[in-house]
Amino acid sequence: MAKSLRLIATDRQRTNILREWEQKSIAYLVQKIPSWISSDGLTAIGLFGNLMVASSFVLGAYFGRYWLLLSLLGFIINWFGDSLDGRLAYYRNKPRKWYGFSLDVTVDWIGTILIGLGFTIFVPGLWKYAGFMFVVLYGWEMITAQLRYKIGGQYSIDSGIFGPTEVRLLLGTIITIEVFVPGSLKFLATAACLFLLVSNLVESRRLLRLADEQDKAARALKEKEHESLRKENA
Repeated sequence: MAKSLRLIATDRQRTNILREWEQKSIAYLVQKIPSWISSDGLTAIGLFGNLMVASSFVLGAYFGRYWLLLSLLGFIINWFGDSLDGRLAYYRNKPRKWYGFSLDVTVDWIGTILIGLGFTIFVPGLWKYAGFMFVVLYGWEMITAQLRYKIGGQYSIDSGIFGPTEVRLLLGTIITIEVFVPGSLKFLATAACLFLLVSNLVESRRLLRLADEQDKAARALKEKEHESLRKENA
């Protein structure tokens, strides 16, 4: 079990601000999960949390903005399920690396789309496009993470000091401000989109540099092999 706990904290490269607190919390909570709850069950719980966030927008649009506070519980549930599903598999020594990776990315994308749709229902007029842009930009960030994994061999779910947990906290704060300052959501959501845009541009530039370095290394290795063959045949 000690080895499994170490894997919980080391199978991914983390750079987010809250990584130390988060990893300690995950290492503690994963030991408390009942045996009848599986990793897939936790994934479903995480998706349910995102569905709650999306529903809070719909309820807020039709029954009053105080329903938006339901999203805070949704984010907590999503963090619980999304953060512990893969870690539980490692803890129980039943990891399914590629299955879990594929399922996690797919479910995260579905959850992002649901939240974006909920946003467009709540926000009036042209401000709905801020929700669309958030989905697009978050999707861009997800694609960059997958490409970085493919090219560099190290999977990271963070963009600099921001990871999924920080994004949840940021969105929860923005939504809470809307409850007490009606109309602020459209401006804060637009600001969040601008932040994501800048972050994506920076991370994409780093990705292209990494890809260029890998290409140069592969080319140098190939040239070295050709030179060795030439010398052997000389």
